[in-house]
Parts: sequence; structure tokens; C-alpha cells
Amino acid sequence: MRFLFDSNTWQEIFGSIGKNRTRTIITVIGVLWGILIYIVLSGAAKGLDNGFEKQFQNVAMNSMFTWAQSTSMPYKGFKTGRQLQLKLNDGVLLKNRIPEIQYIAPRNVKGIFGGSPAQTIRNGKSGNYAVYGDYPISTKIATKKIYDGGRFINDEDIEGARKVCVIGERTQKELFESEENPIGGYIRIDNVFFQVVGVHKYTPGGGFESDSDIYIPFTTFKKLYNTGENVGWFAIAAYDDADVVQVEENVKAVLKSIHNVNPKDERAIGSFNLGEIFNRIVGFAKGLTFMSLVVGIATILAGVIGIGNILLISVKERTKELGVRRALGATPKEVRSLIILESVFLTMLAGIMGIILGAGVLSLINKLTKGMDFPYSNPTVPIPYVLGALAIMVILGTLIGLIPAQRAVSIKPIDALREE
Repeated sequence: MRFLFDSNTWQEIFGSIGKNRTRTIITVIGVLWGILIYIVLSGAAKGLDNGFEKQFQNVAMNSMFTWAQSTSMPYKGFKTGRQLQLKLNDGVLLKNRIPEIQYIAPRNVKGIFGGSPAQTIRNGKSGNYAVYGDYPISTKIATKKIYDGGRFINDEDIEGARKVCVIGERTQKELFESEENPIGGYIRIDNVFFQVVGVHKYTPGGGFESDSDIYIPFTTFKKLYNTGENVGWFAIAAYDDADVVQVEENVKAVLKSIHNVNPKDERAIGSFNLGEIFNRIVGFAKGLTFMSLVVGIATILAGVIGIGNILLISVKERTKELGVRRALGATPKEVRSLIILESVFLTMLAGIMGIILGAGVLSLINKLTKGMDFPYSNPTVPIPYVLGALAIMVILGTLIGLIPAQRAVSIKPIDALREE
């Protein structure tokens, strides 16, 4: 340890580096480039992962949506082109038959998918907005952020088919005065008065929703628009450990069985599997991280080998000096430690510089991508990954330094002193 803090040791190391300055700089750049590639690619993968998590932070990761379409195959006497209609009881059967389903929420909407939006009026102000019929459980799948003082639809609203609603922040601005509290106020939706019980803050990632949507109890929607037991679509969230792709297949199979659809009919039941998309994004990010690790280590290894070559040249050029050192009583351990320390120092220097530059590049990428529509956020590399990379560099620097170190130890003092 005393050898490590000896000023003479470091004078010799810097003297050796100075004699091979150009070659040393070029080789250090090779190691620096390797760690830089690793940091930037790993950070880029993390930024992509963060971006999609932020984009869909209010939606369950293992979620999917399913709806009815028209058949493309005849089955059990039914002709091709039969238009299917989901029913409330379908949700009960799905929950009972597919144990992997954690939550299932029937939903209806007026104003999307070709329907005309609901005319909404208040004190002479009016607007046309999409109206959703929902159950409270829908917030377990796609979270709704409600401003302070308000609430979302609850079970009492469903049981009593209450005429209450949750409006969007844009709807509030267009129908209410800026200083007016909308909670407790009334709006008229398609000529029926509803009391406002909450204002939801718009957050992207919840499907087709916007900042002007209005949510009312599912049972109230049913009475207002005479939809009976009809359901527009089901929002479904599977348990975290469930295979969401398999859940999607099971849901379609059950619905086909309920509605007498040919099991091979791929058009009859539509679906959108958000969980599958998440899994693909996570897989891509992991693949990018692995690629950065492979490319980074390969580049670092090439640079470290270059450092070993420089040290071999340095040992050859310092043959006489090392011979004198041995003749004056330097032990093989001291000579070996000197060469290895130089190798580790150069490797660590390149690594630290690469990490600093990598952090700078990621910071620049973060600034350039802020405000973009593309889901990308906060590209960073976890500290354990950085420390792990440095540890690998120290190990490689030590191992590669053993070769010139052993060459230096093998020099016999008498032979070294004879060299001209």
C-alpha cells in the first residue's frame, strides 16, 4: 500500500507515459470510446423505457381491450357478416372462466367510433363532448386523476343510476367561469341535467380519452341512451405474472363460444393488447442494453490490449532502467506492481473520462428530446451499471498489465546492464 502512495512511483509512471505520449493518447481514446458507447447506448435504452412508462403510467401494464365486430365465417346456421354485440353478462363469464383476469370493466361511449358527441349546455354556453358510461372499477385499469375537491363515479352512483358526471378540464374552461368552482354545479347533457362531482386532469395513454370527455355512471348511460345490456367494449387487466398474450387468446375464445362464432374466425372479435406492446418495448430496451454491453466491452477490451502493447514497448525501452532497479535491490513484486499500476491507471483514466463524456451526451439528448411527441424521457444509466463497468475495466487493466509486468520481472539485471 505504501508503494501505491510513493511519489517516486508516480513520477516513474508519468515519465513512462510521457515517453509514449502519442501512442498512449490514441490507446486511451480507444478505451474511452468503449465506455462512451456503453454509457450512451444503455442510457438511450433506459430513456426509451422511461418514455413509454411515462406515456402510459396511468394504464395497467398487463391490460388489453376487446370489442365485437362482424363475423367472417358461417357457423351453426349463422351467415357470414353477422354483427356481434357484447353484453354485460359476458364480463361476468370472462371473469369466471379466465382466472388470470384481475379486473374487467364494461364501457360504453357516445361521440367516438362514428357516433355524434353529446350536446352539453350550461348558462348559454355549449359544446359537443364524448360521454362515457363507466363503472368505478375502470380506474383500476386506467387511472383518472381528479382535481382536489372532486371524485370519480362510485358504487352508489351505479346502484342509484344517479345523474352525476365527471367533466374534463377543457370542458370546465368552456362551460364555467375561470373563478367558478364546478363541483356541485349542473350541466345539461342531451337535455338531461347532471351534477358535476369531479374534474379529471387529462393524462395521455388511457386510450381514446381527451381533456374534454365526460364520465357518467354506466347504469345512467344505459337509461339515457337506451343501450340496455349492451357493452361497447371491455377493458381488462390481467395479473402481473400472467401471460397477457395468452389471456387475450382466452378472452377471444370465450367470447366466440358465448356468441356462437367459428373458433377460426379472426375478424369477429377485435382487441388491442397494450400489455404485449409493453413487453415488446421492454424486450427491445433490454436488447439494446445487452448490445451496448457487448459492443462496449469489445471496444474496451481492444483499447486495453492496446495499453498492454504500449506497456510492452515501454518495458523493452526501459530494459536498462529496470535492470539497474533490480541490481539496486528492487524485488520482482515491486517491478510487477509498477507496471500493473500503470496499466490500471491508464484504464481507469480512460474509463472516468468516458463516463463523464457519456453523461454529457445523455444530458444533451435529454435536452433535445424534451417536449417531443415521441415517448422518450430521462436517459440515464443506473449507478450500479457504471460501477460494474469500472470494475470490469480495473480487472481487464490488471490482467493485461500482467503480461508486460511478467516481461519486466523476467529481465535479468546482468543482461539488462549489458544492453546498449
